[in-house]
Amino acid sequence: MTRIDRRALFASGATAALLAATGVSAAPKRGGRLKAALSGPLFDQAVAATVYENLTEIAADGTLRGELATDWVSDETAQRWRFSLRDGVTFHDGSAFTAPAVLDLPMNVQIVDEHTVEIVLDAPNPNLPYLLAHPDFEIRSATGAGSGLYQVQKLVEGRHFISSRVQDHWKENAGWFDSVEFVQFSADAIRSEALRDGLVDVADINVLDPYADPRDFQTLPGDTGTTHIAATTVSVPHTVGKTWPLDNLRMAERWWMG
Repeated sequence: MTRIDRRALFASGATAALLAATGVSAAPKRGGRLKAALSGPLFDQAVAATVYENLTEIAADGTLRGELATDWVSDETAQRWRFSLRDGVTFHDGSAFTAPAVLDLPMNVQIVDEHTVEIVLDAPNPNLPYLLAHPDFEIRSATGAGSGLYQVQKLVEGRHFISSRVQDHWKENAGWFDSVEFVQFSADAIRSEALRDGLVDVADINVLDPYADPRDFQTLPGDTGTTHIAATTVSVPHTVGKTWPLDNLRMAERWWMG
């Protein structure tokens, strides 16, 4: 097989130096609860990204790295892909992450062994590892549990979500909040007012409420303009992912309370 390996390796020392040089705290603070007011479609995606993990992940700088997969290779046609799976991962229901969990992906998945799978495509796709980082390709246990940094404490479908940080997660240097809470409001004006009044820390709005003090808020851009606005009490890394809103839906994992 010919290796197509686009994983990114991040050196903690270099990352800290970059953050310090750009005026951002190089030592994220652990604690607090992140509260977000989200629209309907984004609410569901943000919940999934907080509770579940994918085989791959797109980092804030746009590079690809492994999440539940540690390595991947393709054959010469880019139709048959082999993924090595991360060992020692536990779902929130207590079960171990192994190859059968990948069978639920909407594609032809074949088990090689407990920690190796092959995905066979109908047509060549050299970008398959990037595709697997997208929403709707999350990995679930047989009971539907996730393996993400935050475990569900309360979920009212499409309305309200509260989760708590998983102890001893394999991602040691991520997930700085003790808990995360999302509320869904369809109206832009309501999300904007909730942010203005300090009821939430971030909202997926692109225009600040006219009665809000701009000095208390920060706009976070996407590829086509502002996608969400956060209070300055939330610390955001210098590089924010722009593939999807809310730092590639990874705000619960990457941000921290200032």
